[in-house]
Amino acid sequence: MPDRPVGPASPARLPRLAALATALPPHMTRQSEVRAQAERLFRDLLPSGGARLLGVFDSTGIETRHFCMPLDWYDAERSFGEMNACYVERALELAGEAAGRALARAGLSPADVDHLVFVSSTGVATPSLDARLANRMGFRGDFCRTPIWGLGCAGGAAGLARARDFALAHPRARVLLVAVELCSLTFQRRDVTVRNLVAASLFSDGAAAAVVVGAAVPPPPVNGRRPLELVAARSTLWPETLDIMGWEVDERGLHVVFSRDIPTFVRERVRASLEEFLAAQGLTLGTLDHVVAHPGGPKVLAAYAEALGLPPEGFRHAREVMRDAGNMSSPTCLFVLERALEAQDIGPGQTAVLAALGPGFSSEYVLLRGLAG
Repeated sequence: MPDRPVGPASPARLPRLAALATALPPHMTRQSEVRAQAERLFRDLLPSGGARLLGVFDSTGIETRHFCMPLDWYDAERSFGEMNACYVERALELAGEAAGRALARAGLSPADVDHLVFVSSTGVATPSLDARLANRMGFRGDFCRTPIWGLGCAGGAAGLARARDFALAHPRARVLLVAVELCSLTFQRRDVTVRNLVAASLFSDGAAAAVVVGAAVPPPPVNGRRPLELVAARSTLWPETLDIMGWEVDERGLHVVFSRDIPTFVRERVRASLEEFLAAQGLTLGTLDHVVAHPGGPKVLAAYAEALGLPPEGFRHAREVMRDAGNMSSPTCLFVLERALEAQDIGPGQTAVLAALGPGFSSEYVLLRGLAG
């Protein structure tokens, strides 16, 4: 990575989140419409009395979701190849939209990017989408790129942690993180398992992008949001938990693995892992100011509140993102962080943990600290 001169070093010692932006695809659909479609598609496939399973659509807290294609497009049975070709095209468009907004907010151009971290788990492409995005947006030929696949809902937090690592190692670096998922393109119209119905009731499409800069990069222009230091990060992989979340792959595509025990796991395991992370930074749950959590679903949010002893109000932004956009997998926690920044929740000197869970089974934590605006 080039270590080019950029002027006097910032007084900050740690990498900073310089800008954050999100993007949603154009096809906004009400949850009631998706439920009606599921009832129509699955009516003849559900076992006797199975129609009650569709009640899961009514308990998600979701009012609207956004999909990369019109709702009736999903009526037809499509091959894995057709779905994946759509993923490559539409994910690239949405990633470019989020990336362009984040760079503009940071006062940068694509040519300023030194490293691109690209997170996605809902399709496959080689050359990977980061290379295609670089060609489309006009990145320099000597920039570095790190595509990350397979982290699912934990990918946004993990991507921010990796961007922090690169900016910490290269204090003059400008790192762009992009997380994009088109969960709708993994919909399996002949799968009437409970896990597929739960996935169909929760997941949606979206993208987020963040600009992380090293300590020697001058502060970006004021963009109406308080800058954050990226203080520390931690990954946890729990052994013998591979069956909790992920994909099964066959000739029809990606089939969700989604355990009903995730809320129980959150209640039993998350507090200890978070407390260990905070203790290493001289903090406790009592001195931590904010938790910015990937919502997952209403039961997962309730489990977070119970496990951490926090009031439901502390997760209001997560519930609002779920209400307005559903669970978009990896970018979702960054949507929640964007709302916290817009609300100016994280004041100067205050701390927040960005938290997300994903396949492995794993957790990703990033400790943030507010700077003076």
